[in-house]
Amino acid sequence: MSLVKEIIAKVKQRDPNEPEFRQAVIEVMESLETTADKHPEFLKAGIFERIVEPDRTIIFRVPWVDDKGEVRINRGFRIQFNNAIGPYKGGIRFHPSVNLSIMKFLGFEQIFKNSLTTLPMGGAKGGSDFDPKGKSEEEVMRFCHAFMSELFRHIGPDTDVPAGDIGVGGREIGYMFGYYKKIMNEHTGVLTGKGFDYGGSLIRPEATGYGAVYFAAEMLATRGLDFTGKTVAISGSGNVAQFAMEKANQLGGKVVTLCDSHATIVDEEGICGDKCDFVMELKNVRRGRIKEYADKFGSVCYLGDSVWDVIRQQGLRVDVAIPCATQNEIDGKNAEALVKNGCFCVAEGANMPSTPEAVRVFQENNLLFGPGKAANAGGVAVSGLEMSQNSLKMSWTREEVDGLLLKIMKGIHKASLEASEAYGKKGDYVAGANIAGFMKVAKAMLAYGIV
Repeated sequence: MSLVKEIIAKVKQRDPNEPEFRQAVIEVMESLETTADKHPEFLKAGIFERIVEPDRTIIFRVPWVDDKGEVRINRGFRIQFNNAIGPYKGGIRFHPSVNLSIMKFLGFEQIFKNSLTTLPMGGAKGGSDFDPKGKSEEEVMRFCHAFMSELFRHIGPDTDVPAGDIGVGGREIGYMFGYYKKIMNEHTGVLTGKGFDYGGSLIRPEATGYGAVYFAAEMLATRGLDFTGKTVAISGSGNVAQFAMEKANQLGGKVVTLCDSHATIVDEEGICGDKCDFVMELKNVRRGRIKEYADKFGSVCYLGDSVWDVIRQQGLRVDVAIPCATQNEIDGKNAEALVKNGCFCVAEGANMPSTPEAVRVFQENNLLFGPGKAANAGGVAVSGLEMSQNSLKMSWTREEVDGLLLKIMKGIHKASLEASEAYGKKGDYVAGANIAGFMKVAKAMLAYGIV
């Protein structure tokens, strides 16, 4: 049995109820088999076995009081997966779907994503099954304070620096950072995604969406193409989707879809200008449903269907797909429909939004496919830049940060392509991103000995 198969078998045996984590491990490990052949020193040091086991897994109770005075209990997580190249770094997610498997999958992916940025950041992830939707401002604040009342003892600017994720935006970061300051009596860069007025970085809200589009643009350029005149399908309508939409429009594309958990809207005239402004106000200020867009602008709305279901069912033609919603949102059938409907480029704005079957379809049909650990690394890249600014006690301009983000995304694209070629998988961005991210971490782990 090969090393890869042995490790996968061990993970399946040890973590039988963690499907998302197993999926992530299989995808990465299958890409790394060629590195095992070329680097026997990694085998001797047990690097492959060690990298799939978190440094520590922290699970805790989060009691809080709702507006009716009733005590509510949620579960909190922080998975500190690997800090070989820098402090643990990874988002906090508040969503009912949060569980140990999803937290471990996201923390594992974060190791390689952070490494690809070339910034000194390890991999981690955290969150809770708390749902901020439908909660009052006071309830969200009380929950964030309760969550931080436990998390604070596990984090620090040189230990673990969390950021936002699904369900955790500027509001939630502000509440958590304020409580951390209160109980620690210090103002340090312990969280990223902060408001600009109290230590945040410009471009941070835009970074993941912008970065995914920058990466897609680099992939298109390998075939002499760009976004001009391309029809773009985007899923989601949160932070990542909004700014992917904005940047794709700026580069000449035409975004025609968005969705939320209740509906998908299709506007074949393009979601741009005042329509973009409406989406951002709807989702960021009023926290309404995307169906309101269809009501206002007279576009088509499909209740209960995802963007990818609508494309498959309606035969909607698209050139570029940027999934920005959640894991495993594109399955094999939807991937086949994208290919059939003319799509030739997929850049993952979310974490692992394509199932293994979907990835196989994309690769077998020679689509340009940018996996999440490469294509959506823009968010953590600017989080790393925020950490640098906090350490320097200064702020950079919007143009400076955006320029650095573009440089980092170009670097990730170049490193992924070069690694894929060096290890016999030319043009395979999945293998290239995994290998390029792994090599830096593996060499650091090797240098430290068995720790």
